[in-house]
Amino acid sequence: MFTGLIEEVGQVKDIKQVNKGIKLDIKAEKVIKDVKEGDSIAVNGACLTVIDILKNSLLFDVSEETLNRTNLKFLKRNDFVNLERALKVSDRLGGHIVQGHVDTVSKITKLTEYGEHTLLGIYIPDKYIKYVIEKGSIAIDGISLTINRVINNEISINIIPHTLKNTNLQYKKVGDLVNLEFDILGKYVIQYIEKLKGNGEEYLKNLLSNF
Repeated sequence: MFTGLIEEVGQVKDIKQVNKGIKLDIKAEKVIKDVKEGDSIAVNGACLTVIDILKNSLLFDVSEETLNRTNLKFLKRNDFVNLERALKVSDRLGGHIVQGHVDTVSKITKLTEYGEHTLLGIYIPDKYIKYVIEKGSIAIDGISLTINRVINNEISINIIPHTLKNTNLQYKKVGDLVNLEFDILGKYVIQYIEKLKGNGEEYLKNLLSNF
């Protein structure tokens, strides 16, 4: 589990095709210090397992499933990626609960500077629009962000200078694809409500029987 507070922007050192997946070699300085093989690292919000620790980089296996569901399949050498180590039990939950399970990939529709801040727009496909609300949380390339506005299928987010400087958003442009993970608590609530609507009485009876 992660919090969506990016610890470091890493850089893709090498990519090797392995069957239908890839081996991803990422340069890192901060997160490499206390990591060990088998640890989980969120790379652009996708939870990956460290398979080897090199001199100044981390090596990951990326499966076909992960490639199909994330923007990792579009990575090239020297691209910048957001990195976050898994949450410790003793850590503060400064962002929101991020599983590292990307729901979908979508496009940046807007990147507008106003004053010191940047307004970020993201297109939300119809299938997922029910999971976004004003002032709700969303993880974009693993970054925990608060939604300012929801207008039709677009969300708007205010990016403060600190976030822009310390994430890969500083390298993004309109049209770029980003990973989206919607708030897990919101997804559970929506699923619960939908089941109540579909077969409410029986579902509620079964639920209460567990208590």
